[in-house]
Amino acid sequence: VQLVESGGGLVQAGGSLRLSCAASGGTFGINAMGWYRQAPGKLRELVAAITKGTGSTNYADSVKGRFTISRDDAKNTMYLQMNSLKPEDTGVYYCNAQSVLWGSSWGQGTQVTVSS
Repeated sequence: VQLVESGGGLVQAGGSLRLSCAASGGTFGINAMGWYRQAPGKLRELVAAITKGTGSTNYADSVKGRFTISRDDAKNTMYLQMNSLKPEDTGVYYCNAQSVLWGSSWGQGTQVTVSS
């Protein structure tokens, strides 16, 4: 499956951004999707995830109450609405898809920069 992220950019602290991840090719096998981020000099971390069936979600403690993950199955697209952004939210955001059929797939990433 191919994943393409979009929606990153530069925003001031307190602002909002909406990331999108469009999936194509083999999307029937996806069991769960998620957003990860990697700040300079840090490990990649899970931000939010959503299951394909029930739509159950989970969030990193640092983004709870500010970020919302959602999906549109008709468009094979996943979203991450990010509100009340903080400088520490800065990083490259990656889309990930998991499948019991073919494992894991990553997008190329989209840069999010939050200025103070």
